[in-house]
Amino acid sequence: MSVAKIIEISSESPKSFEDAIQNGISRAAKTIHGIKSAWVKEQHVVIDNSKVTLYRVDLKVTFVLD
Repeated sequence: MSVAKIIEISSESPKSFEDAIQNGISRAAKTIHGIKSAWVKEQHVVIDNSKVTLYRVDLKVTFVLD
């Protein structure tokens, strides 16, 4: 039997939402082992001079406890 935990993280990228997601998962994986899934809870953009300058995501990351 496995026990999983869910944490919330935020990540950002100047490129895209996909890149922000990958950045968040890559960073979380440096200190959390057994990541099984992530759910994109929210997406936001920062706009400067009518242009999108930053993509932000809030993720719920699920991992199995050791």
